Amino acid sequence: MTTLASSALLPPHSRTLGVCWLIYGIFRVVTAVWLAAFTATATVMFGALLVRVPEPFTLMADFHLLYLAVLIWAGISGVIALLAGVAMLTGHRAAGGLARLAAYLCVGDAPLGTTLGVYTLTVLRPTIGAEAAMRAQRAA
Repeated sequence: MTTLASSALLPPHSRTLGVCWLIYGIFRVVTAVWLAAFTATATVMFGALLVRVPEPFTLMADFHLLYLAVLIWAGISGVIALLAGVAMLTGHRAAGGLARLAAYLCVGDAPLGTTLGVYTLTVLRPTIGAEAAMRAQRAA
């Protein structure tokens, strides 16, 4: 079950969806690298906003924590999206699961992530007939 023709769980247009996931994955990895490269600039810019705040150190620590969380989220979702794209292009068995995981990770990233995530979750939604066929295949 390594080709798209033999995979009953992938939609017929999964190559196009795989290319979309590859493009999105590259975009997210570039975003993570961009965030990492400009950490100092973002810190200075946020610090300039804290001039009149009575206790700026707590807010600066919160900013660093949030910035790190966004950076890690972008990196992880980019890598998972790249893996999902490659798996869908090659027709790997794990393509559906990786695509669903990538969709869940990126669905909050508007507008491109939301669109791609919702579409992927809709297309890869298991149907009653497919579930029954999978159960029958497992029982045989």
